[in-house]
Amino acid sequence: MRGEEIFAKARDRVTLSRDEACWLMREAPLERLAAVADEVRRAVVDDQKVVTWQIDRNVNITNVCISGCKFCNFHCKPHQTERAFITTIDEYRQKIERMLELGGDQLLLQGGLHPKLEIEFYEELFSTLKSLYPQVRLHALGAPEVAHIAKISGLSARVALERLVAAGLDSLPGAGAEILDEGVRKAISPAKPSVKEWVDVMHEAHLMNLPTSATMMYGHVESIEQRVDHLLTIRDLQARCPEGNWGFIAFIPWIFRSSGTRLEQEGVVSQFSPLEYVRIIAVSRLILNNIRNIQASWLTVGKATAQLALHSGANDMGSIMIEENVVSSAGAHNQFDAEGIQKAIRDAGFEPRLRDQLYRPREYVAAVK
Repeated sequence: MRGEEIFAKARDRVTLSRDEACWLMREAPLERLAAVADEVRRAVVDDQKVVTWQIDRNVNITNVCISGCKFCNFHCKPHQTERAFITTIDEYRQKIERMLELGGDQLLLQGGLHPKLEIEFYEELFSTLKSLYPQVRLHALGAPEVAHIAKISGLSARVALERLVAAGLDSLPGAGAEILDEGVRKAISPAKPSVKEWVDVMHEAHLMNLPTSATMMYGHVESIEQRVDHLLTIRDLQARCPEGNWGFIAFIPWIFRSSGTRLEQEGVVSQFSPLEYVRIIAVSRLILNNIRNIQASWLTVGKATAQLALHSGANDMGSIMIEENVVSSAGAHNQFDAEGIQKAIRDAGFEPRLRDQLYRPREYVAAVK
């Protein structure tokens, strides 16, 4: 009866212990686990029949990075000048204009840990983009980038965030979490800011009421227990968010893709299992009892698995991602346009609803071809 007791606690959205969370991740019967997670989803979301989605564009500010992530084929070192780039304002204009034609309302701006781009660069970039396109939301950087920018600029994370928000930052992605375990981090991202720095930046964002998301990249060198601890870290960080503040709006897990990466060269090869992904989605729904939205990462797992996840705790399909370079460079080649993602949602038995980053409904207007 132990399993049913754990499921009963999860249905009531009671905080689960580490031991209970590990049982869910290791031993819980998958069909029962998915059913309970779907039951919790129905209790949490505003409309049980709706699955949300988004239109945005992922633009890389730069590909220069010193973090040494072994799972990233996209970055280059500062001395690799033949490959290095910094996106220009003219390039942003072209990308944003096309995004607006397709009905998008947000830029997901990410880059590497560039050793020479201090906070003034980002302030000028954000303020320029906002002056040109005040209607476009900037979902930008990530906790490691903020920590890095703060460090090389001689600032605290709080002051760096305040200055970035003043320049136009609207929300902070969960990028750079991977697995929130220091040993795992050193193994796959040896020079990236620490777990503590990721947590501290996110906590400061929550204190400021800056909306954030949280992520997990699994399927490389981590253990089952480290996956659980990652989820518990996120849940406990959310619990520290002041009541009424945004905190983590959504959680997005995705599978590590190994094609051509340094980890693959070291013998770490991604082994994707749709059933394992469904388990992670379901467990995330039950452990993260204080985060409303769980997103299915169709980009890394494909349409069919994402549709299955919608019946296993997920309530969102994420963005059509007009542009994405990092994950696709490691072997993820799934694609959706606006019509395709809506059809996928309908085929799964739900009603698609376009949303913004804060999960507020938007009217969908067919894109200009």
